[in-house]
Amino acid sequence: MTALAACGSTEGGSAADAKTVTLVTHDSFNASKSVLAAFEKQSGYKVRVLKGGDAGKAVNQAILSKDNPQGDVFFGIDNTLLSRGLKAGLFTPYRAKGLDAVPAALQLDKAGHRVTPLDYGDTCVNYDRDYFDRHHLAPPKTFDDLLKPQYKDLLVTENSATSSPGLAFQLGTIATHGEQGWQDYWKKLKANGVEVVDGWEQAYNERFSGSAAGRGKGDKPLVVSYASSPPVEVLGKKPAPKQAPTGVATGTCFRQIEFGGLLKGATNEKGGKELLDFLLSRKFQEDMPLQMFVNPARKDATVPDLFTKYGATIDKPATLAPETITEHREQWVKQWSSLVLK
Repeated sequence: MTALAACGSTEGGSAADAKTVTLVTHDSFNASKSVLAAFEKQSGYKVRVLKGGDAGKAVNQAILSKDNPQGDVFFGIDNTLLSRGLKAGLFTPYRAKGLDAVPAALQLDKAGHRVTPLDYGDTCVNYDRDYFDRHHLAPPKTFDDLLKPQYKDLLVTENSATSSPGLAFQLGTIATHGEQGWQDYWKKLKANGVEVVDGWEQAYNERFSGSAAGRGKGDKPLVVSYASSPPVEVLGKKPAPKQAPTGVATGTCFRQIEFGGLLKGATNEKGGKELLDFLLSRKFQEDMPLQMFVNPARKDATVPDLFTKYGATIDKPATLAPETITEHREQWVKQWSSLVLK
């Protein structure tokens, strides 16, 4: 249990406690202690945060435990995994306060209100500027660039079956190369030495050479991460650098939308509704960019200058219709697994 998870509560807290509300989420969830404390003061509930690995693993665990849910609210199911959670009946419909401030394009369950859009971002290949400068090599810009011999053995990505950014990267290749061409693309990418790990934390913080956390340890100068990852690398640095030490290959991006929902069978449904309202409040939404490095779903939320200055704005990310993802995802992931992991 992290310090965040214990904020205003104890490790021994239980979802069954009347004054505890439990948020089930992925390892990348973060929030300022003062922001969570404000909710606790306002609501009278103590917040307990349960992190369950990468988003893909967290969603899978939520589905496996749906008859005895781990908590009251789930945060972190995205458009690549949404249909899996909805089909499993994970969520109780609830229209969160503040939804009117969210653009219609983000409201993928507008009719049912089973989930609430909370943030969005673009999954993209990030590169270590220092590596490419030292090797006098231009970084890749597009999916097809990653197949070139000069980038052999340089890329690490996440497993599509266990990781939402990994799945988003696969979907980006499908959106780009089509149903007929994506498998051939991955055969070539595998031949060019792509490395696959289970989740984002391992890929970015352990294998990527450009991560502040992994600098000097990782040997991969290319990693599947986010367009908003570069600001992470300059946060707190004084004086502020002219540019981040990492960059974004803007032609490798896929748009992700992340949702929260009230878990069906929640022990504290009332507290869960209040927490969901808070996750969509401007106070929480404006805290997200420099805590989780995602764009707030609310269009009236103020985004910090550091986030916009150092992050990349993706004007034309690759996308797939949610119904297309729903129809083909399981088949695509199986095909990807047999192609890349064996």
